[in-house]
Amino acid sequence: MIKEFLKERGMELSEEKIHITHIDDGFDFLGGNFRKYRGKLLIKPSKKSIGNIIRKIGDVIKRAKVWKQEDLINVLNPIITGWSSYHRSAVAKEIFSKLDYILWNMLWRWAKRRHPDIKSRTWVANRYWHSAGTRNWMFSTGENRLKLFSDTKIVRFAGLKLDKNPFIDQDYFNFRNRCPILKGL
Repeated sequence: MIKEFLKERGMELSEEKIHITHIDDGFDFLGGNFRKYRGKLLIKPSKKSIGNIIRKIGDVIKRAKVWKQEDLINVLNPIITGWSSYHRSAVAKEIFSKLDYILWNMLWRWAKRRHPDIKSRTWVANRYWHSAGTRNWMFSTGENRLKLFSDTKIVRFAGLKLDKNPFIDQDYFNFRNRCPILKGL
């Protein structure tokens, strides 16, 4: 039935890419893990996606052994912003906090490596981390600060009416696309 539906629209299923699983076991798709928890469907960033972002940030920090702090911040900010924006509609608050913790530890090792045994931990902390308002331990220079994953606001999308089909009920989907509240913006 699905093959016929797709064939009418010029598409086909790839047998080697199809994986049939129970929704309670979940599956990964486009960087997200889709799974039902106690009857409720939750979409979280997949473990592979989390591993990839940690590896990517780690590679940048390893390359930045002699970079200025400002240069490191300028390279990391787009990576952090892009990944967290992509996953902002998922159930990602805990993952964002975990990634902030991992990033902080990577940056601490980066900063300590730059001043081995010469400067104290307090000196290193005061040199690279600053306070602004109520926030402490912000990796920043005077004018530039590192964005955190958890700075990204989680945006929930309005649920779809499950009895609607995008090929039959086009008015409903056209309305959703025009209405910014329903698109989650």
